[in-house]
Amino acid sequence: MKQVGEYRVSAARALVWEGLNDPEILARCIQGCLSMEKTSDEQFDASVKAKVGPVSATFQAQLMLSEIEAPASYTLTANVKGGAAGFGKGTAKVSLEEDGASTLLRYQVSASVGGKLAQVGSRLIDAAARKMADDFFAEFGREVGGAEPEAVAAVEEAPVTVGRWKIWVAVAAIVVIVLLLVV
Repeated sequence: MKQVGEYRVSAARALVWEGLNDPEILARCIQGCLSMEKTSDEQFDASVKAKVGPVSATFQAQLMLSEIEAPASYTLTANVKGGAAGFGKGTAKVSLEEDGASTLLRYQVSASVGGKLAQVGSRLIDAAARKMADDFFAEFGREVGGAEPEAVAAVEEAPVTVGRWKIWVAVAAIVVIVLLLVV
C-alpha cells in the first residue's frame, strides 16, 4: 500500500528544508520521539515509542537520505525495528515547492511491515499512519512557520498484497519524516 500527502507550510522553502534536516526540530515534532541523532549528512538514528492498535513498542529507526537536491527534494529510506512488535521498511520521496511566501511539501511513501505489526489490519495501520502524519505536519508547521499547515491533498491507495502494508509516515518520516509517517 502507498500513501501520498501534500501540505502548505507558512514558511519559505529554505526554512522548511532546514527544519526537515534538523534532528532537534524533528524530535519535537514526532509524537513519542525519545531521541533523534544526525549521525552524518545523510543519516539519522531515532528511537520512537508508538502504538498501532494493540501493538505498542519502542522502535529503533535508521534513516538514510539519498537523491538529495537541496532545497527541493530528497528520498528517505527507513529501516525500523521494534523487537517482538515487528519491523518496517519504507521509502518516502519528499519534495518542496515554493508557493508565494509558503512552501508546498509533498510526500509519497511506500512501506511494508512484518511481525506483530503485520497482523494488525491494514485499515487500522492506515488510520494510525494518517493521524501520525497529520500530527507531525501540524507540529512541524507550527515549529517552522508559526502556524498549522494546510492539508492540500491526502490520498490512500488500497493494499496490493496481503501481509504487506504501508507503515505510518511517522516511521517513514522519522520516517519523516514526519511526520511521518506519515499519516
